[in-house]
Amino acid sequence: MNTPTGTPGPQRFGIFLAPFHPVGQNPTLALERDLDLIAHLDALGFDEAWIGEHHSAGYEIIASPEVFIATAAERTRHIRLGTGVSSLPYHHPLMLADRMILLSHLTRGRVMLGVGPGALPSDAYMMGIEVARQRDMMEEGLEALLALLRGEEPVTRKTDWFELRDARTQLRPYQDELEVAVAAMVSPSGPRAAARHGCSLLSLGATQTAGFDALGYHWGVMEERAAKYGTVADRDSWRLVGPMHIAETREQAAREVKYGLADWVGYFQKVAALPIVPETEDPDQLVDAINSAGIGVIGTPDDAIAQIERLTAQSGGFGTYLLMGHEWADTAATRHSYELFARHVAPAFQGTAAALAASRDWAAANRPQFIGQATDAIMTKIKEHAEETAGETAKETAGESAGESAGESAGAEGASQG
Repeated sequence: MNTPTGTPGPQRFGIFLAPFHPVGQNPTLALERDLDLIAHLDALGFDEAWIGEHHSAGYEIIASPEVFIATAAERTRHIRLGTGVSSLPYHHPLMLADRMILLSHLTRGRVMLGVGPGALPSDAYMMGIEVARQRDMMEEGLEALLALLRGEEPVTRKTDWFELRDARTQLRPYQDELEVAVAAMVSPSGPRAAARHGCSLLSLGATQTAGFDALGYHWGVMEERAAKYGTVADRDSWRLVGPMHIAETREQAAREVKYGLADWVGYFQKVAALPIVPETEDPDQLVDAINSAGIGVIGTPDDAIAQIERLTAQSGGFGTYLLMGHEWADTAATRHSYELFARHVAPAFQGTAAALAASRDWAAANRPQFIGQATDAIMTKIKEHAEETAGETAKETAGESAGESAGESAGAEGASQG
């Protein structure tokens, strides 16, 4: 599907599952819901699921996306599974490379690696990592990690936080090349690193005001740096993330998000150091604030289509749209929202809906001709049946008459002999 500017829309869709679970819930059941949701998305035909890594603040409770992916892989068949994202300053490059290669084999090539500097300052604090150093550490870790994944071995590197001595991985990835995507929020660090190393770009803050305004800028950085380092900046591998909850009507969607929207907004306003939500704390104003600012969609499938068209026009084109996972609504309404997305929104961009409509319109336009041909065919068979039946009746009648005549002759001959 093309936007009004003629820019192709995304062809793939998935979820970016941090996840977000308000404190006070049973964490075991929350994790089970996450796994059930991934299986549901796999059945609906979603293409990707990216799983976060966090170690503090209570809401984002998956500490090891690799362990979660291994479990989810056993419950799914087709959906690709990525770390969303692995915080590189928290991991020795060789250990992370080995875990991802193992997952590559266990998933038969369905795994992807998303990387970033780490989103929660509280995580970095507990590990004694200076927040100001995280982006530089990410670049250092990424360079070493890619050398290991791409088979540039042995790898010898030494920084002030890790060392590699003739390091190599025992296994090669199952797929020809394990895809690596670099996270981007507002700063140019993500696109700079992605372009330099030939990685994909994962824009996490695409719908927040600063992130939306930065989309074109980020891709400009990608193209400029790719030209400098001789890599390829491919829009088809660019992923944009944003939250949505859709229902049959806007009023229904607004009612459903009263379940958990205020908790989600409160987390970003009071706990996480990520200004991606509206400033208002009035629950009754949150829906209008999110919709009017373009932060997300709380509405209908048509509203979701309009949001993706808006992002496509602003960015200049991208390959995959990822729905930010949340629990704005209860489990049933949340699952139904994803079903509506798969049923009505994704086909609008993938062309399947247009092809069906074109086939319907063609059949409707030619209906008089087709109906006439069908009617003629039916009438011909009726006529043939009538003629065949009449012929068979005539033969039966003739046979009966002949039999009667033969009987009469035989009777007469017998009488004469007697």
